[in-house]
Amino acid sequence: MSQDVSALIEKDAKYVLHPASSIPALIENGPQMIVSAKGCHITDADGNELLDAVAGLWCVNAGYGRPELAEAMKTSAEQLGYYHSFANASNPWQVELAEKLIAHAPDGLSKVFFGSSGSDCNDTLIKIAWHYHSLQGNTSKIKIIARDQAYHGTSISTASLTGLPGFHKDFPIPLDFVLRTDCPHYYSHGLPDETEEEFCDRLINNVAELIEKEGADNIAAFFAEPVMGAGGIIVPPEDYYPKLKRLLTRYNILLIADEVICGFGRLGAWFGSPQLGLEPDMMATAKGITSGYFPMSAAFISESIWDVLKIGSEKIGAFMHGYTYSGHPVGAAVALANINIIEKENLVSQAAANGQYLHEQLQSLMNLPSVGEIRGQGLIAGIQLVSDKHSKELHDASLKIPLKVANLVKEKGVIVRPLPTVGTLAISPPLTISKSEIDTLVQALTDSISSLG
Repeated sequence: MSQDVSALIEKDAKYVLHPASSIPALIENGPQMIVSAKGCHITDADGNELLDAVAGLWCVNAGYGRPELAEAMKTSAEQLGYYHSFANASNPWQVELAEKLIAHAPDGLSKVFFGSSGSDCNDTLIKIAWHYHSLQGNTSKIKIIARDQAYHGTSISTASLTGLPGFHKDFPIPLDFVLRTDCPHYYSHGLPDETEEEFCDRLINNVAELIEKEGADNIAAFFAEPVMGAGGIIVPPEDYYPKLKRLLTRYNILLIADEVICGFGRLGAWFGSPQLGLEPDMMATAKGITSGYFPMSAAFISESIWDVLKIGSEKIGAFMHGYTYSGHPVGAAVALANINIIEKENLVSQAAANGQYLHEQLQSLMNLPSVGEIRGQGLIAGIQLVSDKHSKELHDASLKIPLKVANLVKEKGVIVRPLPTVGTLAISPPLTISKSEIDTLVQALTDSISSLG
C-alpha cells in the first residue's frame, strides 16, 4: 500500500459515493479496505483474512489471485489495449470468445452481443425484444413481465424490472412498461393446504390472466432468473418453466433468461436454464464470464431473432445499439482465459459435487429454531431466517436480524450476504471452494444463528 490506511479511509469517505451503501454508516465507520485476495479468501488492510462465501458479488467463480487471468489481461493490453466494435469492426479475442460461449450455451442460442455489466446486458435484451417485435409490425408489443422479488439490475430500465421495492424508493421508477407477476416461492407464498403443483398452476394461471388483461399484442417479453438471486435464492416448482414457456409461446411473448448470477457453473452446470427446464429465446450473462476480473457481459439471442434483425437491417440500416466497450479486446481475452480455467479444472462438475455437499451440511441448520428453510442449487444457497418456524413469520425488519447474523459470521472469519427484505442469508462461494472450507462456513453459520435462540 502506497498510503497509510487511515489516510485512505479518510479520503474514501471524502470522495467516494459507494453503490448500495449507507452514507451515514460510511461516515461513522469508514469503508472496509480490502487489499488482497487468494483462492476463496480476501484480506483487509488490518491483516484480517476472511473466507469469502459470496465470491465478491456472486461473481469470482474461478477464485481470487489467478495469474492466468492477470497474464491474459497484460498480454492482450500490450497488443491491443482497446478498439471498438462499431461499424463491423472486430478483434480476434471477441470472435474466439463468441465461438466458445455458443458452444456452451443452451440449445437454440446462436449469436452474442457484448457489453460491460449485467444491467446493460438486460437493457440490451429489452431493446432487442422491442426491436424484434417492431420489425415484424408488432409495434405495440412494449410491455415486459417481471416478477416480485426479481433482480435484473440498477439502470433505469432494469431497476424497473427489479421487483425489490428498495431499488425504487425516491426514484420515479418502475417505468410504466413493466408488468409484475408472482414470485414463484412455494414456502412463502403457497396457500394453506395447497400442493406445490397446485401453487405452480395458480401462478401460471395468474400470468395467463395478466396477459389476457393487458393484451398479448402489448407484451414483448417475460424476464426470469432461473434461480432468483438477490430476491432470496428462490428455486421455482419443477414444472414452472416448461408451463410458462408453453404459455408465452402461444402468445408470441419472448422468454428471456437472466443468467447473470446462475451462469458459468454456479448451479453445477454451465447455465441454469437447461437444468430447470427454461428454454430461453434470449439470455443475459455477466459476472462469472470473467470471474469479476474485468467488466464484461454477453447477451445471447436465438437464430430466429437474428434472422429478423438481419432482414430489418437490410431494410432500415444499421442495428443502432451499442457501447464504447462492447467486445473489448482485453475483457474478451480475460473471459477466454477464465473459461479455459473452468474447463481445464472441471469447475462446473466440482461445483455440482461440492454444491451437493454444501446443501447436505446446511441441512443441520434446520435444527435451529430461527431457520425456516434451506434452498438453492449447486453453489448457491439461501438460509431463511424466521421468528416463528411454524407460522414462517419473519423477524421485524427494524431488528436487522440478517445483518446482525452476517456480522457475527464475519467475526468468525467468514463473509455471507444478508438479504434484509426477504430475511435471508445468501451464500455463493467461488467454485473452487473445498469441503474443508465449506465445513468452516457451516460451523460459523451454526454458531452465529444459534445465538439468536
